[in-house]
Amino acid sequence: MGSNQKDVGILAMEIYFPPTCVQQEALEAHVGVSKGKYTIGLGQDCLAFCSELEDVISMSLTAVTSLLEKYGVDPKQIGRLEVGSETVIDKSKSIKTFLMQIFEECDNTDIEGVDSTNACYGGTAALFNVVNWVESSSWDGRYGLVVCTDSAVYAEGPARPTGGAAAIAMLIGPDAPIAFESKFRGSHMSHVYDFYKPNLASEYPVVDGKLSQTCYLMALDSCYKRLCAKYEKIQGKQFSLSDADYFVFHSPYNKLVQKSFARLCFIDFLRNASSVDEASKAKLAPFSALSSEESYASRDLEKASQTVAKSLYDEKVQPTTLIPKQVGNMYTASLYAAFASLLHNKNSSLDGKRVIMFSYGSGLSSTMFSFRLREGSHPFSLSNIATVMDVARKLESRHEVTPEKFVETMQLMEHRYGGKDFVTSKDRSLIPSGTFYLTQVDSMYRRFYSKKAGNETTTADNGTLLNGH
Repeated sequence: MGSNQKDVGILAMEIYFPPTCVQQEALEAHVGVSKGKYTIGLGQDCLAFCSELEDVISMSLTAVTSLLEKYGVDPKQIGRLEVGSETVIDKSKSIKTFLMQIFEECDNTDIEGVDSTNACYGGTAALFNVVNWVESSSWDGRYGLVVCTDSAVYAEGPARPTGGAAAIAMLIGPDAPIAFESKFRGSHMSHVYDFYKPNLASEYPVVDGKLSQTCYLMALDSCYKRLCAKYEKIQGKQFSLSDADYFVFHSPYNKLVQKSFARLCFIDFLRNASSVDEASKAKLAPFSALSSEESYASRDLEKASQTVAKSLYDEKVQPTTLIPKQVGNMYTASLYAAFASLLHNKNSSLDGKRVIMFSYGSGLSSTMFSFRLREGSHPFSLSNIATVMDVARKLESRHEVTPEKFVETMQLMEHRYGGKDFVTSKDRSLIPSGTFYLTQVDSMYRRFYSKKAGNETTTADNGTLLNGH
């Protein structure tokens, strides 16, 4: 028998992204591409990146420590911890083991779980594992923790502006304000080479951009139809876009999110679902005879479906796009950062709402699943989660660097990747107090981290903001 827990899901969240970022508009000018290529073409505003002081481990340490402190959770209360990431720091030692430093201090080494890896899907895999644990007969009554952490970096060229970096920590347990509707779920898994990282000497992926976009939309179609079928079987009525209040997508870049939602509108039209009005049907009708393959390639369909979807997109998707547009692709953290954007933008009006999530990881694995939200009670309430995450302040207090400085940092990181025997910069003025940072990697490749104290002097230019919290 399972543990019979009700409303298992996310009790609390914390997000961390690096304080260093570069404007996409400045990158366009620097690289010499046409104006609007990254901002309108990709739909991105800004890109956050790790300096030499930060990596996926330091970001995770920061996010987990902050979550435990701000929600008043005793580290002894954690019984399972899983990390989703595709940023390889070590081929054997999991990121989870680094996070044990937080728990060893208070004598809690009885924590199950390790890392999950498959492109951007690892965070969702970790989340499902921990939720399943709480719902199972193995559950020991303690909380679970899920961490999604990645640094997305690309070689110089057209893919570089789709980078980003962040870590998200989520506390899992029963009676959650963000509860799984676990019966409504559809997955699609297959074998494709759309984006992969076969070269262990480099942090950069091999990407087939066009194929990857098609795979994403194909997986979306498949997952959506399966979720609809399950809903219809259980509820005895047709599912359509009008049956959910918000849709949250894995967001490599915002333009793909726009296309994805438009795609769902087209699928609803093909299924003759109730959410499509007569005017929209007329606009989409010319495309009804296209084969799936043709429909992925049709620019006219893309335009027509985006026009049809526009007002629904503004209502059901736009509130989820803030952090992905400002930070960039965060791989495993991307979907949950989009969800964090929704909590930030709409926290006071989310009680009783249904949110559909779509998780995609190249290679390929994908799932569409459903959350049911309720306000909850302090500290595990939607309004408190929004307060703790403090998204607006985190975005505002960042430090914009020039494209030149960004490129210089990328070169240093490229040179250091997989390296040993180095000490990082002593200048820690840009990172906020309470943030963990990498101090050195010794001759045996061992990594050492420290936490920036509240009393460390911070430079005046934006130190007031950084220490103001």
